[in-house]
Amino acid sequence: WLGDGFCYNIAPYNTAACGWDGGDCVEFNRLYPDCDTPNAYLIGNGFCHNWAPHNTAACGYDGGDCAEFNRLYPDCDAIAYLIGNGKCDNYAPNNTTACGYDGGDCLP
Repeated sequence: WLGDGFCYNIAPYNTAACGWDGGDCVEFNRLYPDCDTPNAYLIGNGFCHNWAPHNTAACGYDGGDCAEFNRLYPDCDAIAYLIGNGKCDNYAPNNTTACGYDGGDCLP
């Protein structure tokens, strides 16, 4: 898995001995030195993973992927990709004020 284009932020891969996962983790280590996720390849992949540790300051709020979600729904604990997807998920936490009534999907 060394040098396959995905950063595996776990030993032995993301270590000096393995060349920071064959170079795959160099940029991740530079941008997010305190991000403690084994799934570094999910950071900044275009999808908001709005749970810890990804959606934290240390991980750049999922590499910026959660910026819009956090701005619109700062107190929403739902899975981000289910909010505003065109289908009303009529259950908590999705259909709540905090989540904008499922991103507007549950509004009449």
